[in-house]
Amino acid sequence: MTSGPVGIAPPERLGRTRLPDGRMLAWAEWGPADGLPVLLCPGGATSRWLGFGADAVDALGVRLVSVDRPGLGASDPAPGRTLHDWPDDVRSLAAARGLDGLRVVGYSQGAPFALACAARGVVTGASIVSGSGEPAAPELADALAPGVRSMVEAVAADPSAAEAAFAASADADAMWALVTTGCAEPDRAVFRQPVFAAAYRRAITEGFARGPAGYARDTVLTMGRWPFDTTAITTPVDLWYGEQDTSVFHSPGLSTALADALPTARRHVVAEAGGMLLWTHAEPILRSLVT
Repeated sequence: MTSGPVGIAPPERLGRTRLPDGRMLAWAEWGPADGLPVLLCPGGATSRWLGFGADAVDALGVRLVSVDRPGLGASDPAPGRTLHDWPDDVRSLAAARGLDGLRVVGYSQGAPFALACAARGVVTGASIVSGSGEPAAPELADALAPGVRSMVEAVAADPSAAEAAFAASADADAMWALVTTGCAEPDRAVFRQPVFAAAYRRAITEGFARGPAGYARDTVLTMGRWPFDTTAITTPVDLWYGEQDTSVFHSPGLSTALADALPTARRHVVAEAGGMLLWTHAEPILRSLVT
C-alpha cells in the first residue's frame, strides 16, 4: 500500500446545484465525468475543495464528488437540519447531476452523514474512513475521552445551548489546532508536507467561509443520537482505520461498536497508518468501494 499522501490536486470541476427547496448545494469533482460516482462526505469543517486520490480516480474510473454540507463552504445554510435531511439533499443532487449507482465515503465527522445515506438506500455502497461509532450510544460511553463525553452530555442536556457553544468556540485556527495537535507520527508526517498542509488549511478556511454555524450544527448532529438504525443497514460498508491513529474522536478503539452494529461491515485496520489514511491509502479504499 502507498505510504504517503496521494491525490492532492485542485478540483477539476466546481459548481453549485439548486435543490427543490431553493437552496444551493456546492460540489467539486475529480476524475472522468462519465465515471462511477463516489460521493465524499468530508471531515469536520472542511470544504469540498479537499478531495483525495486524485491520482487514482482516472485509473479506477471514479468520478469523485465532494460536497459542502449546508452552511459550510459555498452551500446555503439549512437551520435546524437533521441527519434525516442529508440523504434527501444527496438524492436531489444525484438526480440533478446524473450520479447513477452512487457510492459514498464518509471521513471522520462525515461518517454519520454517509451512514444516513446508506440507511435510506440512497447509495449502493459505503466506506467509512476514521469514523467513530455513535458517540451518544450507551455502549460507547465508557470508551469516550472526557472531552468528547462532555460534548455528548451537553448535546443531550440542551442541544440549542450546545450548538451555540460549539459555534462560539470554533474557527479555522481552532480547527487546525484540534486536528494537528497531539496526532501520531504518521499523521504529523502528512501535515509536514507543504502541499497537503496548504490544501487542508484552505479547506478549513473555506469551511468557515459562512461562519461557524454549519460546523456547529454538524457537531450537534454527530454527538447526539443518530436517527437511524445501523443494524438495519443492508448496503455493503467498509470500515477503514489506521492502527496508529490517536485521535479522541475516531481512533480504532471507537470502531468496535460500529462494526458490531453493521451486519454488512468489513473492517480494515492498516498497521502503519494513522487517522489520515484517506489520503495515505486512497487507492485501496477506492478500489474496495468500487469493486
